[in-house]
Amino acid sequence: MINKVNLHPQNKHRQGYDFSTLVKAFPALAAFIIQNKHTQQKTIDFSNSGAVKALNTALLSKHYQIQHWDFPQGYLCPPIPGRVDYIHYLADLLKSVPVKGKVSVLDIGTGATCIYPILGAREYGWHFVASDIDSTSIKAANTNVNANKNIAKHINCRLQVNSDDIFQGIIKKGEYYHLTMCNPPFHKSLNDASAGTTRKWKNLNKPDKSNNTTALNFGGQKAELWCQGGELSFIRKMIKESKQFREQVLWFTCLVSKKDHLSALKLSLKKANVSHMQVIKMAQGQKVSRFIGWSFSNKIL
Repeated sequence: MINKVNLHPQNKHRQGYDFSTLVKAFPALAAFIIQNKHTQQKTIDFSNSGAVKALNTALLSKHYQIQHWDFPQGYLCPPIPGRVDYIHYLADLLKSVPVKGKVSVLDIGTGATCIYPILGAREYGWHFVASDIDSTSIKAANTNVNANKNIAKHINCRLQVNSDDIFQGIIKKGEYYHLTMCNPPFHKSLNDASAGTTRKWKNLNKPDKSNNTTALNFGGQKAELWCQGGELSFIRKMIKESKQFREQVLWFTCLVSKKDHLSALKLSLKKANVSHMQVIKMAQGQKVSRFIGWSFSNKIL
């Protein structure tokens, strides 16, 4: 097993993957296990969509007691260790104010896998509203939630019927959320997204299979990959809209893939007159990611 010590201290995957125990949890994974030529350790071909899906299914079964997890072909297949890291760092952020009773979280753009609500429900017992503008994603997310009794009462999936809105139409009158979270579409256009896919294949030392969505472990639909103006425009819009719900949310948060966007986002938050702002860094191996959090509350320590 290869250690991943850069992950959050509470992350169950800091010690890497124990393929022997994972195969016991999900026997179908065995067909995808290969040996690394350089380290002689067991691994999988991370450019193989079937292998990545099998690994994720095994991880969810072994570590989170999720017995059913599936999604339509061509939709994003998220890496579990990185996704659960966001959850753990949100738990740290929540320590800024004492919380009594259940924790309520809103996941914007939950995707077909509903991965953040599943992990948050299993790790911390949080209650989620999971929203998406894609009806196929909501249908698949509902199937995953309803098929697992240990999370069914913790997650409510909602379709965002207006793609121009983020919180509007999802946060209902009288509701209160301790956290919102989001992994936003970060490309500006389809061409930009395709170029990103090509770079990923190159980094994997594999032929570019951008035109073959069945071969992509990092596939994705339009709403998952790109939006007009890209990540910066999306988060600015989120900040602007968050002002309408300042009394109904403790901490708004969103992943930021490009470090260069932070200065512009901080300026937008300053103009929005937020009371608190934080940038939380996360690391998965050589990759460094981050999320930005803001609050209008005067209750935060």
